[in-house]
Amino acid sequence: MFTLDKLTPLVKKRKRVGRGGSRGGTSGKGHKGQKARSGGGAAPGFEGGQMPLYRRLPKRGFTNARFKAIVHIVNISGLNVLAESHEEITKELLIKEGVVKPRKDRPFTLKVLGDGELKKPVTIVADSFSAAARKSIENAGGKALTQKG
Repeated sequence: MFTLDKLTPLVKKRKRVGRGGSRGGTSGKGHKGQKARSGGGAAPGFEGGQMPLYRRLPKRGFTNARFKAIVHIVNISGLNVLAESHEEITKELLIKEGVVKPRKDRPFTLKVLGDGELKKPVTIVADSFSAAARKSIENAGGKALTQKG
């Protein structure tokens, strides 16, 4: 049977070095040197003064990653919940409801894909639609409007 006096902590306390006793003196860090100092240790990629690998290798190619277009994809199946309470689904509504999380530094485009089936007629305003999504929306009696700009 367990009693309160037999409880043990779930997390073991870490050993604090440099406080005297068996780990006093050098605190398990050896004698002197860069790694023994407070805040000591070399920076990542430092090779003791030798030219680091990342500077020895040739730099090649081009990346447009900072400027690539961000496309948020939403499936028809994910819009059914919003279609129950709204007649028109826009980018702003999807952001407000938390379906799409935009980045603050760059705009994004919204593309609706046709996975799933729309249950209610609803107007969806997006930047682009797949052919299957457009067909699914129109079969349910709704409208697929492309946003300009």
